[in-house]
Amino acid sequence: MADSSRLLFWPALHIIFHVIKGALILIVIFPFAQESTKKRHIQSWSKQLLSIFGLKLKVIHSEYLPKSGGYLIAANHISWIDIASIHSFLPCRFVAKSEVAGWPVFGWMARQTGTLFIRRDNKRHGKEIAKQLEDLLPKEPICIFPEGTSTAGDRVLPFKTNLFESAAQTQVQTFPMAIRYRNAHQEYSDATAFIGDMTLIDSIAKILRAKAITVELIFAPSPATDLDRKDLALYCETQVRSMIEASRS
Repeated sequence: MADSSRLLFWPALHIIFHVIKGALILIVIFPFAQESTKKRHIQSWSKQLLSIFGLKLKVIHSEYLPKSGGYLIAANHISWIDIASIHSFLPCRFVAKSEVAGWPVFGWMARQTGTLFIRRDNKRHGKEIAKQLEDLLPKEPICIFPEGTSTAGDRVLPFKTNLFESAAQTQVQTFPMAIRYRNAHQEYSDATAFIGDMTLIDSIAKILRAKAITVELIFAPSPATDLDRKDLALYCETQVRSMIEASRS
């Protein structure tokens, strides 16, 4: 146990310094920076975070995404590291559960990078967030996790429909995206899963102990348009579930 703790000490220290670096960027640079500069810093910081954890990123079918303008990405959700993984490829805005806002340091950092926080037990608040998304979606990409919680990554829960209303109203393209983690043998891995009563510290330690994990972001070949929110949710859920199940076969 002592040897294991020693092995985790230096990576953990590296994470602390990296978080401090991120906080300084948000305090010193972000208030005066243009949007393009902010996105460049978010992407660079996220890439470095993945490197500290020893995670490799693989993006599949990214050519389907528009080069500019707004669109919605609907993905399954496994871990808090999902967000850094997506930011490493595409600095975008997220919708996260309100509990994340209360996380020490990380919650504050999420707020500074434009994350919208939704109270999932409050339908009225969900409608307010959906209205905000209607204003933002035509201009920028936004990622949602419509399962409403995280899983071990071996299954996909039903997609909740409320946040799809913004895409239905604005008629932007909606892209289903599957997130999956693989080990060194290219097999399914739950090393990053942030579920149950696990704390953020528990999750960080578990990821650091894992070896040669690859995170894959896989876009479905056909985005959805001209659908109502229920059909959008069902379409994205079906596409993501198909991609996750295909990865296990």
